[in-house]
Amino acid sequence: MDFETICKKVTDVDPKIRFAGMINDKGRLIAGGMKEGKKPLEDIKDDEVLFMELVLRTKMRREFDKQLGSVKFAMSYREKAIVMSFPLDENVMLVSADTGIDFAKVPFKILKILGH
Repeated sequence: MDFETICKKVTDVDPKIRFAGMINDKGRLIAGGMKEGKKPLEDIKDDEVLFMELVLRTKMRREFDKQLGSVKFAMSYREKAIVMSFPLDENVMLVSADTGIDFAKVPFKILKILGH
């Protein structure tokens, strides 16, 4: 499956998902993006910083893989959105959703799509 197809499948998991994108190891969006009909909560310039910071955090989490096992996903619950990241080799799937999403189920549905 190509990254665009994966991103589309992820956005279809739940109507509250706003964004699903694949970020490469340089912090660049290489597939996916904002769901049609949704408006971004942040500025495009802020996206670049967010993507680079996400990649850095993902790489830093690998420091504990030997002791704790590899990270399957990470989640931040914010006032305006829930943000989830899913490491995939050198890339990271970034997903943002409205706060009303069922965060006990949705990440595991996404993991199935990603083959985990």
